[in-house]
Amino acid sequence: MSELYTAINNDLKNAMREKNELSVSVLRMLIASLKNKLISLVGQSDLSDDEVVAVIKSEVKKRKDSIDAYIQGNRKDLAEKEEAEIAILNKYLPAAMSEEELEKIVREVVASIPEASAAKFGQIMGQVMAKAKGADGNAVSAMVKKVLA
Repeated sequence: MSELYTAINNDLKNAMREKNELSVSVLRMLIASLKNKLISLVGQSDLSDDEVVAVIKSEVKKRKDSIDAYIQGNRKDLAEKEEAEIAILNKYLPAAMSEEELEKIVREVVASIPEASAAKFGQIMGQVMAKAKGADGNAVSAMVKKVLA
């Protein structure tokens, strides 16, 4: 298994020893999601770190969506629980790219595309996302729009 998967398993064991119920719950859920991902990739014996990160990002996104729903439903207690879960999951994600670094990548990609305009937004996004591994899609989209404007 990947180093990240091993770290998650070790952290689960530590959380169980410390009787940290929230961490145990979140890490068990994450491990279940990772196992489901592995099952869906027929013929593969383990997940790479990139695949593990993708699953973690998916879980974070689910929680952010839940937070929005809970806030609209006036359930701040549940929204706070989801935020605590996101904090636990974020420990396993790579550091976010700074806005300056992202803008530099976007400008490079825009310069490399002839006649770059809003009509080529999808093409630009694809190239930026490939170069800016780990970047948030919403942040990339906003930066591309800013640079094209």
